[in-house]
Amino acid sequence: MIKYTLRCSKDHRFDSWFRDSATYEKQEKRRLLECPTCGDSKIERALVAPNVTAKGNRKTASTQPLRQVEDAAPATETPAQPVATIPPNMPPELRKVLLELRGQVEKNCDYVGDKFADEARKIHYGETDKRGIYGETSDDEAAALADEGIEFGRLPWVPKGN
Repeated sequence: MIKYTLRCSKDHRFDSWFRDSATYEKQEKRRLLECPTCGDSKIERALVAPNVTAKGNRKTASTQPLRQVEDAAPATETPAQPVATIPPNMPPELRKVLLELRGQVEKNCDYVGDKFADEARKIHYGETDKRGIYGETSDDEAAALADEGIEFGRLPWVPKGN
């Protein structure tokens, strides 16, 4: 997996994960990528400084599970979903849109809890009917799903309430 910081033609920046650079280039060429802020499909990689850490000062990988959604549609190439941290001072209109997205996921998909990876595999390999699911999984399990070619997306999960 590779993480790119992307930029739309209106200079909105966001991060997105891809299986490899060829996957990014294929999606970019076919204009399958969209800015999560404005929907612009003219996307390019942004210049970023490399993340270099001093020996002995290494950060450990996050073990906090993220909400994920399995696409109920047949496997096709879809735009990558950015993995985002919820900013503490999120603009109200962005929060509203993310809450609406959460509502649609909860309304139209089955919650499978921490069994997300198992259920995604069952759907992918035809052991159960195709349907939209959401739940939690570890970063390691998400990487294993991607290695198996199982398509899924990570979404910022905005908490309800204040």
